[in-house]
Amino acid sequence: MKTDEYPALSGSKSDRLWEASPTPISRCQLSCFSRRSVLGVGDASHKILLAASLAVGLLAAAQAVADESAPPTYKNPIVTTGNPADPHVIRVDDTYYLYATTHGRGYDVLTSQDLVHWKNKGSAFDDPRGGAWAPDVFHNVRGDGKFYLYYTDNDPAHDEGGARKQIGVAVADSPRGPFVDKAVLAPGSIDAHLFQDDDGQLYLYYVEILDGFKIYGQQMSDPVTPEGERVLLIQPTEPWEMASGHVTEGPFVLKHDGRYYLMFSGSGADSRHYAIGYATSKSPLGPFEKYAKNPIVSQSETLFGPGHHCVVATPEGKLWMIYHQKHDGEINWRRFLAIDPLWFDDDGVLHGKVTRGTDEPAP
Repeated sequence: MKTDEYPALSGSKSDRLWEASPTPISRCQLSCFSRRSVLGVGDASHKILLAASLAVGLLAAAQAVADESAPPTYKNPIVTTGNPADPHVIRVDDTYYLYATTHGRGYDVLTSQDLVHWKNKGSAFDDPRGGAWAPDVFHNVRGDGKFYLYYTDNDPAHDEGGARKQIGVAVADSPRGPFVDKAVLAPGSIDAHLFQDDDGQLYLYYVEILDGFKIYGQQMSDPVTPEGERVLLIQPTEPWEMASGHVTEGPFVLKHDGRYYLMFSGSGADSRHYAIGYATSKSPLGPFEKYAKNPIVSQSETLFGPGHHCVVATPEGKLWMIYHQKHDGEINWRRFLAIDPLWFDDDGVLHGKVTRGTDEPAP
């Protein structure tokens, strides 16, 4: 018998229950029960079966409503295509824009409304020199309104197998580019990050790699022009920073309650030991004191090499860390992108967590 052979009586409860119930109760079942009741041929067993069926349907409908109202979740990884690493994210209006190390020929831009689901919108910057790493994008809201891309790529003057790098800057009218190259800012260096203080002053942080991986700070008179002398801020001194190579890299600066937090990654990025710590100062150019309990996030039995991050705030003011992890604990460059929360406690201590493969409350 077809399930719609005996349609329910027009306007009957069975018709409304069918529309509300997600359970596999056919219209035939409901209409047959209704017709038996109307014709006076139903018996107690039919009524009991109908009541049981309707109860199951109502419970399932209630569960469906509960599922719809449940808070959203995310599960790392969030982006895997192209072995992405070294992410930087900015928020413009109601959209997040993500740039990362991927194919090395420049940078694609990905967009999202929720920090979890990302769409690749194509190339934002084409780099003929190759070796494009670790992008950082600054929106000059208090200036010309343009977007400035601080890139790391191969230095043609010192192209020793791609090991020699340089930092430059490019500019665009849109976060989607295309970015146009403007200037080289620091030879023999990687991992630039531009920070703007409350008074509008700009500071460029980057890593010189000529003799160990050291983090420098440089005051800027505008987004493309250095001003004054650079200052050495951080270098490898702690065991966790030297577990695989002598590395302090990936700088990112936060300001909280008048104090500057210089976050950085330590140890080799190709190893499971890669991790994140921070140092604090009363001045954007130091001196910085490393947090005694560094690193604040690091590897576990099932999670490897979390590091090289950025931080973005949601409209509600919550901080989220976008970073990369390694697929496994071996020495390689197989990585993916992840997000997890970051927060300050009442004493001004910065905390973070890293997750993989578990359902977590979404931004």
